Amino acid sequence: MSSIETEEHTALRKAVAALGQKYGREYLARLAREGGHPDELWADAAKLGYLGVNLPEEYGGGGGGIAELSIVLEELGAAGCPLLMMVVSPAICGTVISRFGTDAQKQAWLPGLADGTRTMAFGITEPDAGSNSHRITTTARRDGDDWILTGRKVFISGVDIADATLIVGRTEDARTGSLKPCLFIVPRDTPGFAHTVIDMELQAAEKQFELTLDDVRLPSSALVGDEDAGLLQLFAGLNPERIMTAAFAIGMGRYALAKAVDYAKTRQVWKNPIGAHQAIAHPLAAAHIELELARLMMQKAAHLYDAGDDMGAGEAANMAKYAAAEACVRAVDQSVHTLGGNGLTREYGLAALITASRVARIAPVSREMILNFISHQTLGLPKSY
Repeated sequence: MSSIETEEHTALRKAVAALGQKYGREYLARLAREGGHPDELWADAAKLGYLGVNLPEEYGGGGGGIAELSIVLEELGAAGCPLLMMVVSPAICGTVISRFGTDAQKQAWLPGLADGTRTMAFGITEPDAGSNSHRITTTARRDGDDWILTGRKVFISGVDIADATLIVGRTEDARTGSLKPCLFIVPRDTPGFAHTVIDMELQAAEKQFELTLDDVRLPSSALVGDEDAGLLQLFAGLNPERIMTAAFAIGMGRYALAKAVDYAKTRQVWKNPIGAHQAIAHPLAAAHIELELARLMMQKAAHLYDAGDDMGAGEAANMAKYAAAEACVRAVDQSVHTLGGNGLTREYGLAALITASRVARIAPVSREMILNFISHQTLGLPKSY
């Protein structure tokens, strides 16, 4: 047994890798070109229990945690077919509802999230707020027993296929008058809730959307958790998001690196395969080391989160996301360079990853904001923002 992962984790990796090999990179690439969704892979992953592996057993989940869910996403990514909505639906929304939802919300959503028959999107980013969550302008006000939501969101994944979106709004604290974050479940067909696709240069099966909430009326039961809990509930979802983004990036980096290593073993220009030359071999070895180190930090973050250490998990999740993003970008870049001109062809499937690998540097939080967090929160340096 590995001192880092259990025998069960090792078996899970092997099983998910087998599912990923059944689909592969071309499956997702074709769907992106045709405007389709990875419904078949999503259904197969759900049938095998992978989508709900982190959700409570009493609601049809596997009873595991983010450690197990991150393994699933990483291995699908290493096979070339990561499911972006895993970051959002079971990891963020499923976790928040599991921890803070009412019994009725858990009964309504968790079984469907676990078996893949229902999905949820997550709406926090706004056009004018950027990385400053304190500038979120989507507001929620009381109107009798109902809530009225007004605002805009941008770069929200998968709204077109999600049954509902977990929206981050702000409500007024009756004691202080200041605004605090709260979470609301907004079904897709709610009057006043509209979504518009964003024309992205990045090709992906999951599309990005801008949302408008025009006096969206919601029942009191739409509020998830305690109205006064604020940031505690929000970061219950954001820390898993960072851990899962790290898994996404590590999987992509592993996929690219495997392609490059295979090519370097067989491509022969002079006497020996090009992988025999240190100028080729050493950068690939360095990329492998960086991916392995990023995985260790991801595993630490997942362990802390699953153990209930939200503060420790916050630091580790940010570090994991940063390390994985940097390792992924370097692995993809070096893999493309290893293949030379072939690295830019559709046949080898690496060129599109040049753009895709940058996503983890930007979302869900930029590398610069992570450095701000670590310098201020961990090192105790003066705050710069």
